[in-house]
Parts: sequence; C-alpha cells; structure tokens
Amino acid sequence: MASKHTGKLTKKDIRMVGVRSIWNQSAMNYQRMQADGWTLAILPALKKIYGDDKKGLSDAIKGNLQFMNTNNYAAPLLMGLELSLEENGEDRETIDGLRVALFGPLAGIGDAITWFTILPIVAGITASFAKQGSILGPLLFFIVYLLLFLARIPIAQLGYSAGSKAVSQIRKDSAIVSHAASVLGCTVIGGLIATYVQITVKSKIAVTSSTTISIQKQFFDNIFPNILPLGYTFLLYYLVKKKNISPVMLIIITFVLAIICSWLGIL
Repeated sequence: MASKHTGKLTKKDIRMVGVRSIWNQSAMNYQRMQADGWTLAILPALKKIYGDDKKGLSDAIKGNLQFMNTNNYAAPLLMGLELSLEENGEDRETIDGLRVALFGPLAGIGDAITWFTILPIVAGITASFAKQGSILGPLLFFIVYLLLFLARIPIAQLGYSAGSKAVSQIRKDSAIVSHAASVLGCTVIGGLIATYVQITVKSKIAVTSSTTISIQKQFFDNIFPNILPLGYTFLLYYLVKKKNISPVMLIIITFVLAIICSWLGIL
C-alpha cells in the first residue's frame, strides 16, 4: 500500500544525494557491510519524502539498514532509483526487493568500469609521467579521480529519472516485479555466499606411511564443492532466526572458531 508523502524531491536534493553517496562506506561492518553509510547518505531525502509520516520513514530506514554492498560509483544510480520509488509510494516489498536484486549486478558493472578499467589505465599512464619527474602524472590522476567523484551527481539524477519513468510500469505489474526482484535478490545473496564465506579443510588422512588424502581437494572439492560455506551459512541463519542469537555474537564466535581451528591445523 502506498504511503502518504508530503515532500517532493528537487534537483538540488538529488544532487545532494550524489554528493552524500561518498558516505556509502563510512560505517562498513561485517553484519550489514555498507548499509549504515548507505542509509546515512539518503536519510535527508527520505525525511523530506515522508515528512510527518513517522511510520513510513521508520519502515524505509529499517529496509535500507539491511545488507548492502555495491560499487561506490554505481551506488548513486541505485540511490536515485530507490528514492524515485519511495517518492511515488511504491510498496515496501517492491522497493526492498529491487534494491537487493540490483546492488550485486551494479557492483560487478561498477567495479569492472572503475577499479578494473579506468583507474588502472590512468594510473599506468600517469605513473610513467611521474617516473620521468613530470608533475603532469599526479595532476592528471587527481583530475580523473575528481571527475569520477563529480560523476556521482549525474549518475544519481540518471537513477532518479529512470525510476520515475519506470514507476507506472512497476505499479502495473507490481506482483510480477516484486516476485522477480525477490527471486533475483535471493540469487544475488546466494551467490555472495561462495564469495564471502570460504572454509578450507587442511587436515589430511594418512592411507599408508607415504600416502595421504586431502579431505578438501579429494573429497569436498570433487564431491561436495562449497558445501562447508553453504552449511555454515545456513547454521548461522538458523541461529539468528530460530535461536535469536545476535549477529555480532555470531561474528565473534566465528572469529574464535577460525583462530582455534587454524591453530590446530584443521582449517
């Protein structure tokens, strides 16, 4: 159900979202990654959208405080897109589903363009200038980096405009969009398990006096690849949802187990 909104975002508001997107990694943590900084960046815009609707604002903040991890230069695009949906009163489920579904793909695109293409090429060229003692090297690199920073503003506007144009279609097919976003979001989060959770068993089984079998390479990797990260993730999920154990406590337990198992030579 659409929320009652009292504020309309202006171009200045969207520009400020682009600028404030620099806070996206200001409070990185193992529990929610960029979620705190992400919410901080768009909070003034959310306050203007919801006005005196404290319930709507509270739900929006809670939704945005869920797990978030994307490329910093692509973040303004998703921020602008989400704010356009917030402004037009889309369902909370649809907004949250689209955010979760898109942050992973945008991270891949953003990383490929910035960290793996533009900046390495520019760094290689400017480093050659710097090696020759030319001030042009660091100056050019600074200018390119500054342009990337300023690009956040039009990128945020692009996301906001794209979201505004898509609102009617999203509203028309809200059930389909919500379901598709949920499925894609679960797929993205599932794919991150193999990236963020890594468990390697170092223990070996002695068959003969001169022959050993690697449990990891010859058993898990061949028969059940990534079964340990998946199993441990589901265990943590069970402890959070069913046993109400704090994620922070689970992080501490994970650190302790990792240290002990590493010291014993198991992992």
